[in-house]
Amino acid sequence: MPTLWYDSPVVRIEQATPTVRRFWLGAPDGGRPAFKAGQFITFDLPIGEKRLQRWRSYSIANAPGDDTDLIELCIVRAPNGLATRYLFEEVQVGTVLRWKGPEGTFCLPASLEDKDLVMVCTGTGVAPFRSMLRQLQHTHQPHRGLHLIFGARTEADVLYRDEFEALTQMLPGFRYDIALSRQPDWPGYRGYVHQVYLEHYTQRRPDVLFYLCGWSNMIDDAVANLLLKLGYERRQILYELYG
Repeated sequence: MPTLWYDSPVVRIEQATPTVRRFWLGAPDGGRPAFKAGQFITFDLPIGEKRLQRWRSYSIANAPGDDTDLIELCIVRAPNGLATRYLFEEVQVGTVLRWKGPEGTFCLPASLEDKDLVMVCTGTGVAPFRSMLRQLQHTHQPHRGLHLIFGARTEADVLYRDEFEALTQMLPGFRYDIALSRQPDWPGYRGYVHQVYLEHYTQRRPDVLFYLCGWSNMIDDAVANLLLKLGYERRQILYELYG
């Protein structure tokens, strides 16, 4: 079956942090394709001749139950990155971007009634978790505990903070922790995300799922900590690399 590509105009751009922008794509002709919370799309950008140069994948940050005409992406500018240089310097409202998808299996489990879901992320790795949490809010799917652990360098780098803080009052069982690695005056967790789950989930339990999304070194360290230090089983850990 041939790959189906879509063309969508950029309808809105917002600077979220000093290094991150939110991009909203309008629906392509025929409407926005269905997707699951946690999935991603892949751009074919005009930045090179070869596929590996042109294709870049980004997680969808909004939920299927949000505005049915839009796809939201949360993108960090990579140092010396051709793709993000193009997205940040050349793309404007009205620019048409080509993409395929949605794709991916980093999605909510079919049932959350008998387990806790712990979401550990750094930077724009929060995007699929925002989609999942918003979808749980829309659908009222029965669930138990939901714990979002977000890591960044400074307070200025925290994404969707007001939204997640409000969600602690609106979504049953949801809690939210921030760890900042380069802000010594931060009153919360100072350092990396690992200290948070190491503190809260020291006692191994069979009824916890860990979802990880962020830089590969964070994921490598988290998987090692969960498997070797805390003794969780491999089937309790799912991850998606930063993108």
